[in-house]
Amino acid sequence: MKIGKRGLVVIAGLVVVVAVGTILFSRYWYYLPGILQELRDPVQPNREVTWEQGPEEPAVPVAERAPNIVVILADDLGFNDLSFGGGGIAGVPTPNIDSIAKNGVTFVNGYSGNATCAPSRAAIMTGRYATRFGFEFTPAPPQFAETIATFADNGAVYFEEREKDAPPVDEMSVPLDEIYISKMLKEQGYQTLMLGKWHLGGTDTTRPETRGFDEALGFMPGASLFLPKNDPNVVNSVQDFDPIDKFLWANLPFAVQFNGGDRFEPSEYMTDYLTNEAVEAIQANRNRPFFMYLSYNAVHTPLQALKSDYDALSHIEDHTLRTYAAMIVALDRGVGKVLDELKAQGLDENTIVIFTSDNGGANYVGLPDINEPYRGWKATFFEGGIHVPFFMQWPSRIEAGTRSERIAAHVDIFATAAAAAGAALPQDRVYDGIDLMRYVDGAGVVDRPLFFRSGHYRTLIKGGWKLQVAERPEKAWLFHLAQDPTEQKNLAEKNPEKLGEMMAVLEEIDGEQAPPIWPSLVEAPMMIDRPLGGAPRGPEDEYVYWAN
Repeated sequence: MKIGKRGLVVIAGLVVVVAVGTILFSRYWYYLPGILQELRDPVQPNREVTWEQGPEEPAVPVAERAPNIVVILADDLGFNDLSFGGGGIAGVPTPNIDSIAKNGVTFVNGYSGNATCAPSRAAIMTGRYATRFGFEFTPAPPQFAETIATFADNGAVYFEEREKDAPPVDEMSVPLDEIYISKMLKEQGYQTLMLGKWHLGGTDTTRPETRGFDEALGFMPGASLFLPKNDPNVVNSVQDFDPIDKFLWANLPFAVQFNGGDRFEPSEYMTDYLTNEAVEAIQANRNRPFFMYLSYNAVHTPLQALKSDYDALSHIEDHTLRTYAAMIVALDRGVGKVLDELKAQGLDENTIVIFTSDNGGANYVGLPDINEPYRGWKATFFEGGIHVPFFMQWPSRIEAGTRSERIAAHVDIFATAAAAAGAALPQDRVYDGIDLMRYVDGAGVVDRPLFFRSGHYRTLIKGGWKLQVAERPEKAWLFHLAQDPTEQKNLAEKNPEKLGEMMAVLEEIDGEQAPPIWPSLVEAPMMIDRPLGGAPRGPEDEYVYWAN
């Protein structure tokens, strides 16, 4: 067959297109999830959200009805990011968040459900260790894991052979037979509201409005832009050394959904948008009991601040630190607006407000002091990864300025809410949480352990002691937290008797957990005492491999 001149030109053109496409894909393959999502569900212009209006008049006075319950969850907030207790990153005050502690109880030893976000959220939703039902790893597409292994340059390993056993990221969720706090409270007559980050599934059976929430406004994946990258009102801090940052900038939209509808752009900076919508939701539900889960994505990367907040912190010279601090300013402003609205509606006295973070501050923002005085980061079980701010106010029941040294944990939020709402815990499953009002009321001491697991890496806290064991590196860390709360002295070799005792309890609890629903696709080393972006790991640096 003879090919004419024009045919040769067409073929040559196709070859060039394929070659260029191959080169671009080989260089920018990690953009694929965001491109596919935009093709499936393109982001629409902003639209107004209308919250369902409750009754015009309350059926009973506020003081006589079940308390409203508001859980405010920050994302990747470092223990040292708040000014309460003398902290405050770069000297930036957080008076509104601090006020929850001052007007209620500070749980000095507050712990997250896990050292990464989604398993912690699963623990909050269910009142159980997420490993009890196999929700062990944070939902993420394979390209995310592969990006970390490809660009980290620190010994991270990607397990390509496990991809076949990993479901699509939207299907990575808590089993449907687990009871969410939203469903439990809805059955008690509460209007249930969710705003912000979900990260517990994105299918028709795993989304918030199908898991007990009457109304849900937010985004299903684990992160979102706070504003478009080129918005004139935004200041961006790109962490070139961080492979996670590379993936997020490539794929995240600036978008939310309302009750499972199309994605659309928020009308303003994400933190302020979620805040102002929460205020509207409080107004709509002022005359009936409601549960609000306000799940901010601040201060999770990508680091984006409002220019007005950034400009107000001109005393901070470091650009990354200034951007990060400005994000905390917006978060604190948002919490203040929510608290002010509760008071304006006459609801504050009989509303339980809990503030905490899903885990500790992340090493990949490159800031060294965000978890002081603790060692470690998000994605480690050192205190910097799991010891989080934990405040609760309920003015009609809790005396202002109360402090509790007892362990409080994310798994306790479910049991606390159930008791306040008059709901009995189901008897067909183990609950790892307790009603925190027992500590406040002095109704008895509960010496319960806390257990954490991510792949080969496991941790137990019990009776003032803490044991961490890992296979990579093969090591045990034993700390007497009651005397050494910042984990400076590893007593594993010096106290073999206590090591054996703790190990036996750890193995017993570990044996009660379920296998992971999906496999980890990547393992990456985390230095305990230095953030990402500095010098490479040296022989003196302690580290642990984190599986996800």
